[in-house]
Parts: sequence; C-alpha cells; structure tokens
Amino acid sequence: IKDTIKDMMESMVESNGVGLAAPQIGIKKRLLVVGFDDFKPKAFINPEIIETSLEENVYEEGCLSIPGMYAKVKRPDSIKVQAWNERGRPFTIEADGMLATVLQHEIDHLNGILFIDHLADKPKEKLLKKYNKAMGL
Repeated sequence: IKDTIKDMMESMVESNGVGLAAPQIGIKKRLLVVGFDDFKPKAFINPEIIETSLEENVYEEGCLSIPGMYAKVKRPDSIKVQAWNERGRPFTIEADGMLATVLQHEIDHLNGILFIDHLADKPKEKLLKKYNKAMGL
C-alpha cells in the first residue's frame, strides 16, 4: 500500500492535481491522496465523512477523470473525516474551505460519484456535450 500511495502522490503532482482517488487509476481500493499549497500531501485509507456543516460553499471543480471540464459545485463548507494513514493508524481531520471540497470530491470517487453528478440536469448536459465535442465523440 505504501508503494501505491507513493505512486499516487507522484501521479497527482505530475498532473497538477490536488487530489487523486485510487479508482481513478484503476485500483479498487478505498484510498485517496490530497496535497496542495500549504496542505502537505497526505494519504487517506478507508476515509469516511463523519460530520458536515450546514453552511455550504461553492467552488469551481475540475477532475483528472474529465480533463478540461469545470463546473461550480455546492458542498458543505466544513467536514470531519476519519481515516487511516499508511502506517495503519487512525486519524481524524477537520477541514473547511478548499480542503473540505477536495476531500469530498475524492471521497465521492470512492463511492462512484463524479463532480458532474452534483449538477442540475441542464448544466450537466451542457458540460457533457462540451466534453464529448472536445473528445471528438
């Protein structure tokens, strides 16, 4: 698992991402990595959101799985996540703002959800048409 985490962190950095979930690269594990700006890269094994705020925030999200596509997504502004690190030790982290958004986005991947699944039908259709056109489909 340590080698997988190392590879995922390298892939995330090389692709200028801020997070990467194992299913995005064909690994069927509940594992993700996050790292950006002042948030040192960190692995989350079997992460679960155990608390969310009522306050929401909107961030423009993109995804390494849908390159070049972005949309504004509304999510809880702050969350509490419980997970295990690469040494098998449990930890809990409270996150708000961008970190909360990135963690929710990556945990969604573990649950088979893409950021576009949070969009209303019309914006989702518009984004998918744009993506299909960009991909020559």
